Amino acid sequence: MSRTWNFAAGPAAMPDEVLRQAQAELLEWRDARASVMEISHRGQAFMALAAEIEADLRALAGIPPHYKVLFLQGGATLQFPLLAMNLARPGQRADYVLSGHWGDKAAREAAPYVEVHIAADARASGYAALPPRADWQLDPQAAYVHYTPNETIHGLEFHQVPQVGDVPLVADFSSSILSAPVDINRFGMIYAGAQKNIGPSGLTLVIVREDLLARATRPMAAIFRYAEHAAQDSMLNTPNTFGWYLAGLTFQWIARHGGLVAMAARNGRKADTLYAAIDGSGGFYRNPVAPGARSRMNVPFFLVDPALDGRFLAEAEEIGLLALKGHRALGGMRASLYNAMPQEGVDALVDFMCDFQRRHG
Repeated sequence: MSRTWNFAAGPAAMPDEVLRQAQAELLEWRDARASVMEISHRGQAFMALAAEIEADLRALAGIPPHYKVLFLQGGATLQFPLLAMNLARPGQRADYVLSGHWGDKAAREAAPYVEVHIAADARASGYAALPPRADWQLDPQAAYVHYTPNETIHGLEFHQVPQVGDVPLVADFSSSILSAPVDINRFGMIYAGAQKNIGPSGLTLVIVREDLLARATRPMAAIFRYAEHAAQDSMLNTPNTFGWYLAGLTFQWIARHGGLVAMAARNGRKADTLYAAIDGSGGFYRNPVAPGARSRMNVPFFLVDPALDGRFLAEAEEIGLLALKGHRALGGMRASLYNAMPQEGVDALVDFMCDFQRRHG
């Protein structure tokens, strides 16, 4: 069997170069005479690797020195309650902007630990348009403002960082991290599950401003406290060492291919190619998202006749176009165009879509 074009939303495709390097080093990593999975996370070799990886990420993403970088477990979903526990006092309010499924879930999971105030909600549009910034009802005394820059399921993306005043801005970047340059200074905290643009599932990246770590919030176990993880260089408990290693290879791959500026240009071309095919199909394919809010990472689309969905998916998989089935909450199709997806994969999808329409339109 051969590798194909994998449009999965996550866990998602990883760069071939990264997987090949990991394959070559799997049994013996550097001079350790063992796999990187087999060596102690507290040993000198892995500690040095972890420092290298953080330095590479800081250079790649422009992370200022007054931000801590944490490599944690549990996925981005675990951060929904943890960020409320770490950044807000009991009973304190936090503002949430809901632009889709994941923003809504973030608010619900935080609710036991903070007074959730829905500052803006795109639900009325069916999550097809972003709530205009002028309509947000923000509290200047809030502990933080939370939003989701890219909604993986509904396919919406904020293309500008919103202005929220002096209240710390917290963002779930799981599906758009490292896809384009971002001014880290605009945020109090960024977090992201690794399984889309960074590496395998089981690793979570947290970038948090140091002053927020000093907030006195509530009693909690050390394992739940960001400050404890920062003090131990993310070694408070045994980390996902192999995921951390693969993330480091991915950071190097992005740097070799031009960094985040090049990734942004590459991702923009891919998205433009697919949206042009959808919009140019005369209604055979449809994307419901307002053009100015369309995601570059996740493109949901629907066929004119849902009865054709099964045939579309079966024929696509037969020629090596995988994981195009839409999320169960929406149906239809979804193509995820993360960093590892090359232009050739998108071109192959568009060619198939045109041929399918010719035969079934």
